[in-house]
Amino acid sequence: MPPAQPPSSPGSPDSPAPQGTSTTPAGSGNDSIDALDGRLIRLLAEEPRIGVLECSRRLQVARGTVQARLDRLQAKGVISGFGPEVDPAAIGYPVTAFATLEISQGQGADVRAHLARVPEVLELHTITGIGDMLVRIVARSNADLQRVIDRVVGFDGIVRSSTAIVLENPVPYRILPLVDQAAAE
Repeated sequence: MPPAQPPSSPGSPDSPAPQGTSTTPAGSGNDSIDALDGRLIRLLAEEPRIGVLECSRRLQVARGTVQARLDRLQAKGVISGFGPEVDPAAIGYPVTAFATLEISQGQGADVRAHLARVPEVLELHTITGIGDMLVRIVARSNADLQRVIDRVVGFDGIVRSSTAIVLENPVPYRILPLVDQAAAE
């Protein structure tokens, strides 16, 4: 997380926001973000190690404004972390697959707990439609994928599974286009 900076005092050279820049706090009247929030999120996404003082300099707003926005966005869950993004392939897990699981009625909590203990399970979503859960898993190879699948489905609460191996990821997980759209609304 960027280091906290003390808020600037009123009248200090960095306290006023440039004209045309909204300083309306996120969540004032709605749950949307404004243009300044969007610019702050983009800056932090592009340069996650940047500090609050440098953010304020680049966004041309007071340090206190940046810190207050950052605190508010974190409190609302808009910004949920500042950890490093790790590529599973770079640490030896180049195979990604999605498994759709059908589970026994009333076994949801037990299946979730089981899947949480499998390190190769990166995500778990409960879903509608065919299947009850969608799981993103990784493996060291296609042969290792079978081991991972066996471990995932080796639980009495899982009655059926269907797996699809990822061949390519032309649009990796991204959030900035959505942030830009939300900030413009």
